[in-house]
Amino acid sequence: MRKKSWSELSDAQKTAILVVGSTELALTATALVDLARRPAEQVRGRKALWVLGILVQPFGPVVYLAWGAHRPATA
Repeated sequence: MRKKSWSELSDAQKTAILVVGSTELALTATALVDLARRPAEQVRGRKALWVLGILVQPFGPVVYLAWGAHRPATA
């Protein structure tokens, strides 16, 4: 089976690719910005390793935002 070019894809396929790609890019950017701004004490593990982990698509940013970014309890 040969690969289709962009022009051979249906409109629904193009839309799905753009939505998934945009979501992945937004999650990755959000996670990287959060990691850069967050103090090291509020990150579970080493920040340098989280940078690498966030780049593992599509699960890295989700794992960081759900588990790696420790949000302290408010008083």
